Formats: sequence, structure tokens, C-alpha cells
Amino acid sequence: MTIVKRDWPLYAYSTAVFAFLYLPLVVVVMYSFHTESIIAWPLKLGTLKWYGVLAHDRGMLSATWASLELAVMAVAIAILVGVPGAFVLDRVEFPGKEAFRQLVLLPLILPGIITGVALLSYFSFLHLSLSAGYPTIPGWPVVIGHGAALTSVVVTQVFARLQRVDRSLEEASADLYANPWRTFWYVTLPTIRTALLGAGLLVFTLSLDEIAVTFFLIGRQNTLPLQIWGVLRRGITPEVNAISTLIFAVSVVVIILWSRLMEEA
Repeated sequence: MTIVKRDWPLYAYSTAVFAFLYLPLVVVVMYSFHTESIIAWPLKLGTLKWYGVLAHDRGMLSATWASLELAVMAVAIAILVGVPGAFVLDRVEFPGKEAFRQLVLLPLILPGIITGVALLSYFSFLHLSLSAGYPTIPGWPVVIGHGAALTSVVVTQVFARLQRVDRSLEEASADLYANPWRTFWYVTLPTIRTALLGAGLLVFTLSLDEIAVTFFLIGRQNTLPLQIWGVLRRGITPEVNAISTLIFAVSVVVIILWSRLMEEA
């Protein structure tokens, strides 16, 4: 495709936008291979020792495991609550349905700090310790908090897919004497499967990177973002760049999978 002369300003602007967004990420990745312990120019690339240091850092490993466990449990809660919620919005008529449909988006719209303070106040009202559920590493309050904050992702994704489901397939299943459970398992679920998997992947990524809600609700064990934040208070190190590079790589893979699933949904 030939770029006409009048299009150059647009392409230059687009390039500048992408550079503004992604050059900092490139710098982080490059510094994770920097041979010196001091973050400074010129770059001296060609080492993996900071990944080795990271592999022996008990604090980082423990925080990583806590974040992964928290993200998995948040996905489970979001799916268990969000899928029925999506079906209610799609299949049930009740007073105030339109208002409820808008309120479902509220956790996504509200700043994380508001959600965190609200959940902290609620759990304090219930006299529930932030470490409740120990030895479960993250503690139940932060697990419930992540699930509550991210359930709306599942609701919106699955609801959008249900809007495109061919209801005649479910009617045909009922005509063949299948009960509602068998109809859901063999007809409806395969139809919404890609949307459900995509929503789960997105919830996993958002939970893994969540800071605001986690900051207010975490108990005895730090998650990975809070552990990194604590380390950064003492200065940037190549080890932080190494773990940031790994998080970036995982996030990119998950987002690519999510986008592919959404294309198929």
C-alpha cells in the first residue's frame, strides 16, 4: 500500500503514540539483561543473572505464588457468580432490570481505591480479620474482594455472547425431552464456552495486576505487585526489571489468547 503525502502526519502521530506507550516497556525488558547492578547508561546487555537472583528470592517467589493462587480463586468466584448473573440479565424479566444492568458495570467504573475502602469497611463491620482463612495464603477477604471487583467482567462478556445464542437450539433440545441441565451442558455451554474462557483469562490478568483493592484487603502475605512496590521504595534494581519482564510476557500471552477467543465467540 502506497502512503500518500497527506497521510504522513497521521502516521508520524501514530508512531509517536506507540512510542509513548511502549518504549518504557522496552527499557524495562532491556535492563533485565543489564550486566551491572546499577540502572544507568550505557547499557551492557548479555546476562541472565538477574533472573537467577530472582529464582532464589524467597520473598518474590512467595509473593508470586500468592498472586497466582489469588488470581485462580478470583476467577473461580467471578465465574460462579458472573455466569448466573449473565443468564438472569438475558433470560429473566424483573422490575429495575435496566438499572441493574447498568449497576453491574459499577465495579469496573469505580476507582479501585473506592472499591478497596468500601470492602474494607464492610469486612470490618462483619468483624472479619484480613487474614481470615489462613493458612490460605491470600486470606479470604482479599479473595472475595478480587472476585467481587471482577465479577462484572464475566457478566458483561457472557451476557454479550448470550445475546447472540440461537434459542431455537435450546428449544429443539427441550423438544427431544432433554432436561434444562442437559440442555445447558450440551447445547448452551458449548455455545458460550469461548466467551467464558476469554472472560476467565481477562479476570486472571486483572487480578494478577490488581493493587488498589489488594492494598486495603491483604493480610499477612504480600502479593507480587505489593512486593515489587515495597522493593521499589528502596530503589530500582535489575531484579525488579526481571520480574516485570516476566509479568509483561505472561500478560501479553493471556491477552492474545483472550482476543483470539473473543474473535471466535
